[in-house]
Amino acid sequence: GRPSTYAQIIATLFQRKYIEKLERALAPTELGKTVNALLVKHFPNIFNVQFTAEMENGLDKIEAHESSYRQAMDEFYIPFKETLDKVSGKIKEIKLSLQKDTGEACDVCGKPMVIKWGRNGQFLACSGFPECKNTRPLETPPPPEETDEKCPTCGSPMVIKRGRYGEFMACSRYPECKTTKPLSTGVSCPEDNCNGTLVQKQSRRGKIFFGCDQYPKCQFAMWNKPRATTCPKCNYSIMEEKTTRKDGFYLQCPKCKHREMVEELTG
Repeated sequence: GRPSTYAQIIATLFQRKYIEKLERALAPTELGKTVNALLVKHFPNIFNVQFTAEMENGLDKIEAHESSYRQAMDEFYIPFKETLDKVSGKIKEIKLSLQKDTGEACDVCGKPMVIKWGRNGQFLACSGFPECKNTRPLETPPPPEETDEKCPTCGSPMVIKRGRYGEFMACSRYPECKTTKPLSTGVSCPEDNCNGTLVQKQSRRGKIFFGCDQYPKCQFAMWNKPRATTCPKCNYSIMEEKTTRKDGFYLQCPKCKHREMVEELTG
């Protein structure tokens, strides 16, 4: 990637669950490690540091009129297509190689249960598929976290759940009541004459951001997590949490960019 594409690359890796945030660092998930291992194994000519150097050299030759873009594309695409076709013909074999024995018997037909990969991660499935379609989650999800907020539809308590796109609030009477809402930050919207609250949302490309719950009436939004701290320099009503490798964790005013070094909140 290039500096201009780093943010989108990171957002895509999060969306596809290839990476996760551990404290202040990014770490690969089991899915990310598996995908990386497969790509490196089956596309060795692309997934190595020499590929980038050769690509840069090819672009330099085009610029110097020592080669044409068509020749450069052919040199890349023809062997790539051959490798891709070869790998495509081994998809079933590759999927089987990813299965892991569990030593557990299927509670429906008695055949061994195996660990498989799906679009949402690993899960348990009967090795007798497709004759037996018994499956279940590999790990039991954590119980919903109770809150003091009431469901606006039926009045039952709202709970915090975790879905494929992060945490959200849902009615505790689900599936009888399917009311859901974004997770509130508890921080009031800083816009003048707005009584809204900033909530966690997700963009079309999977990136987390924070916007006013009065949208579209109020279109205030920000990428970084807000904190109900008044800026000591310009008196703006909120500051945003930021972390950089150079400065660590700090608060920054979205309006005047004043910084305050503070302790990071946990939980």
